[in-house]
Amino acid sequence: MIRMEPIALDDGIVLGIEVKLPKTNLVMITTDKGYIMCGALDVDLLNSRLRERGIIAARAAGVRTWEDLLDSPLSDVTFEAERLGIHSGMKGRDALRLMR
Repeated sequence: MIRMEPIALDDGIVLGIEVKLPKTNLVMITTDKGYIMCGALDVDLLNSRLRERGIIAARAAGVRTWEDLLDSPLSDVTFEAERLGIHSGMKGRDALRLMR
């Protein structure tokens, strides 16, 4: 099952996406510029083989819900996310503000 819902942040709306799979769930939150996602996101792939695409993305490990994703520190970010001021340790909600 796939669930998508708008999520209100203090400065706007982002889109939460959840994909329920056998034995795991994928959770992500996206803006028009980029996205944050659970530990399934392969940041190394985005930074190496897909670098020319300039993808703005970040990963937070161990999250299970959109709230977890908003409140948890990011573990890895793409090079393009770093250019926006997004860094490891930053909370997901703060990264999303920079992606707007």
